[in-house]
Amino acid sequence: MTTATHPIFAHSVDGQPVEVWEPLDAHLEAVAERAAGFAAPFGCPGLARTAGLLHDLGKAAPEFQAYIRGHRPKGGDHSAAGAVVARRAYPDRIGRLIATAVAAHHAGLADGPDLDRRLDAAAPLPAGRRPSIDLPPLPDLAPRPPHRLAGPQGFAAAFLTRMVFSALVDADFLETERFYASARGEAVERGGVPGIPALANRLDEFLMRLRAAAAPGPVNRLRAAVLDHVLARAEDAPGPFTLTVPTGGGKTLASLAFGLDHARRHGLRRLIYVIPYTSIVEQTAAVFRDALGAADAVLEHHAAVDWEAAAAARTDEEGRAGQHKLRRAAENWDAPIVVTTAVQFFESLFADRPSRCRKLHNIAASVVVLDEAQTLPLPLLRPCLAAIEELCRNYRTSVILCTATPPAVRVADGFPGGLDLGPDRELSPDPPGLHHALKRVTVERLVDPIDDATLARHLADQDQILCIVNSRAHAQALFERIADRPGAVHLSTLMCPAHRRSVLTGIRSALQERAPARLVATSLIEAGVDIDFPEVWRAAAGLDSIAQAAGRCNREGRLDGRLGRVVVFEPTNASPPHEVAVRWQAARAALRRHDDPLGLDAVRAYFSELFWQKGPDAFDAVEVDGGRGILGSLSRRADDGRFAFASIAAAFRIIDDAGAPVVVPWRADPEDRTVDALLDGIAAVGRPLRGQMRRLQPFLVQIPKRVHAQWLADGRLIPLVPDGSSDIAVLADASLYNDRIGITLDRETERTEEENIIS
Repeated sequence: MTTATHPIFAHSVDGQPVEVWEPLDAHLEAVAERAAGFAAPFGCPGLARTAGLLHDLGKAAPEFQAYIRGHRPKGGDHSAAGAVVARRAYPDRIGRLIATAVAAHHAGLADGPDLDRRLDAAAPLPAGRRPSIDLPPLPDLAPRPPHRLAGPQGFAAAFLTRMVFSALVDADFLETERFYASARGEAVERGGVPGIPALANRLDEFLMRLRAAAAPGPVNRLRAAVLDHVLARAEDAPGPFTLTVPTGGGKTLASLAFGLDHARRHGLRRLIYVIPYTSIVEQTAAVFRDALGAADAVLEHHAAVDWEAAAAARTDEEGRAGQHKLRRAAENWDAPIVVTTAVQFFESLFADRPSRCRKLHNIAASVVVLDEAQTLPLPLLRPCLAAIEELCRNYRTSVILCTATPPAVRVADGFPGGLDLGPDRELSPDPPGLHHALKRVTVERLVDPIDDATLARHLADQDQILCIVNSRAHAQALFERIADRPGAVHLSTLMCPAHRRSVLTGIRSALQERAPARLVATSLIEAGVDIDFPEVWRAAAGLDSIAQAAGRCNREGRLDGRLGRVVVFEPTNASPPHEVAVRWQAARAALRRHDDPLGLDAVRAYFSELFWQKGPDAFDAVEVDGGRGILGSLSRRADDGRFAFASIAAAFRIIDDAGAPVVVPWRADPEDRTVDALLDGIAAVGRPLRGQMRRLQPFLVQIPKRVHAQWLADGRLIPLVPDGSSDIAVLADASLYNDRIGITLDRETERTEEENIIS
C-alpha cells in the first residue's frame, strides 16, 4: 500500500533498503489467509480471516511509519485501530469477538471493560491511511457447521474468542518469521515429519513385533486382549471416551494405539497426550519415539517453558524489525504427537497471553488423551470439564479420560456439571474383571503414626524399597537419613528432567539386577513412571494417590506368585498439605470399609465421599471478576460478551506459584557438552530459536520467584538473554546444584510444587 508520498510498511529490515521491507497490505493478506486456514478445522475461517485483515491496521498511522523508519522511539498502539473497525463494521457479538482478538494480538486478552476503555480512547486513522482491504460480509463469518450452544452460559462464546485469537497470533508470528527468514536468507525449522497415517502404520508394525516377541503368560495375553478391544473401537464417532485400565494392563500403548488409529480413520490431525507431572513427560515421549521410530514427530512441551516475560505481557509493542515478537519463541504444537502436562494444557485453555494461547487452535480436530484423569484439580474441575465438553462438541476433538481410578465426574455419577458420558463410551473391555486379573499388591495401613527415625531404619533394612512422601522437604530430610546406604537415591522436581531420567535409569538397572535400590521421592514418581519395586510405603494421601503408588509395586508380577506389599503410614515429622489431608480423610473411610481398597467400588466410594465433603461450590472455587467461580463470571457477562479474560487467566492456576525457570548446566559425564552448545548457540544469535527452546526443556528447573529474583540480584543466576525479554535464567553458581538432590533451597521458605498440585 502507498499514500501520495510514502509506501506503508508492516515490517522493516535493519540495514536493508525499503525495497525489501514488507508492505502492510501484503502482511495483512498473508496473515488473514494463514489464520483462516488455522480456524478451518473448527469451522470459523471467516472470523479468523477478518481478524487477520484488521490486526495491524494501526501500522498505517503516521506515528508508526515514522517509528519503523527510526524517526520515533515508539510506534503507538497499532492494534486498536483494527479493533475499532471490527466493532463498527459488524453486529455487537461478532464485532466484539473480532475486536477482542485483534486488540490482544500483542498485549494479550483484556477484561471486557478495560478493552472498551482502550478502544473508546483510540485515535482514528487519518483519512487516506487505511489499507485497501475488503472485509468479508457478515454471512461469511458464521461457523460452518454451526456451533452448538450448550454447556455453561457464555462459555462457548468466550472459548471461541480465545480460539480465533490463537489462530491470529500464530498466523502473525509465522508470517513475520517467514518474512524475516526470507529477507535474511535464513532457514525456518518447520515440517518434514511423518503425518498421522504414516505414524499409525509404524505403530501397527511395532505392535506386531511386540506381540511376536512377548513371552507367553496370562499378563501378556490380557494386555493383548485389552489392545485388541480398544483398537476395535477406533471407528467410533469422535467425542469423549473413558479408558479404565489398571496399572500393568498396557494402558499407555493401548491409548496411543487407539488415538492414532482413531485419528487416521476420522482425519484428525494430531495426538496430544496430557500427563499430570512434568517428571514423566520425557519418559512417555521416549516410549512413543521408540514405538514409532520417529523422534522428530514427538514434541515434549513442559509447563516450565513460557518464553514471554511477565513484564512484557501487557504491551502492544513488537519492536522495530519485529524483534520483540520474534523473541517469543513460544510453542504452537505443530507436531503430529505432543506430550505435555495438565498444567500446560488446561492453563493455556484459560490463558490470556499470546505465548500461552498461540497453540490452542491446533487442539481442534485432534485426539487428546488425559492420562491419570483423576488428578484434575478439584477447585477448577468444573471449568476443566466444560472445556473438555466444548472441545468435543464444537472442535472435532476426541478426549479420552485414561485412568485406573475413575474420578466419578460423569452426569451418571451425579456430579454437578459432569460429562455426558454413557457406558457405551468406555473403551476397556471389562474394568472390574481387569482389576481382579491384574491384582499385584496387598494394601495395609499402619495403625499408629511413625517417625522419620523409625521409617529410615525400615528403609535401611530393605534392599529394594520405595518411599513416597508429600513434600520435597520431607523427601530430602528422609533421604539424608539413609544416604549412606547402598543404592539410596532421591528424586524430586528440584532435579532437572535429564538428571531425573538418569537416576531412574540407574534405579531400573539395580532392580533388574536385584541390587540394592532404596528410593525416596515425592508424588512425581506415581503417575506413569515405569518402575517396579517389591515394597512401597506411601505417606497418607488420597486413595487415588495410594493406587498410583501401588502401581509402582510388583508391576510386572515378578515375585514368584507373591503379592507386593504397599504400606500406608502417617508421618509424625511432616503434616500433609491441606488438600492432601482432605483427601486422606476421605480415603480412610474406604480403607476401613472395603476388603480391596483399590477396587472400583472402593474408588467410587472414595470419590463420592471426597466430593460430598467438598460440596458443589468447591469445584469452581476461585474468586474472579467480583464473584465466585470462572463459570459464574462467564455467565454474568454472557449477555454483553464483555468477558473478563485477563482476570480469568490470573485466577485459573493449577499451581498457585509455578515459580520461574532456571537452566541447569547438568552433564551426564564430564565430556557432555549438550547444554553448553545450546547456550552458546542462543548467545550467538541473541535469542533462542524454537528448536533450541525445545532442546533446553530437559535442563529446566522451576524455583520460587522470590528465590529466582534474589539469585539474579546476587549473580548466582544470569539471564538467558540480556534484554529482559524472558524470565528464564541460567544457573551460574554450580554449588547450588547437588548431584543427589538437585537445586538446594532454604527449606524454611521453600514452597513445594507438590503442595500446589492436587495429586
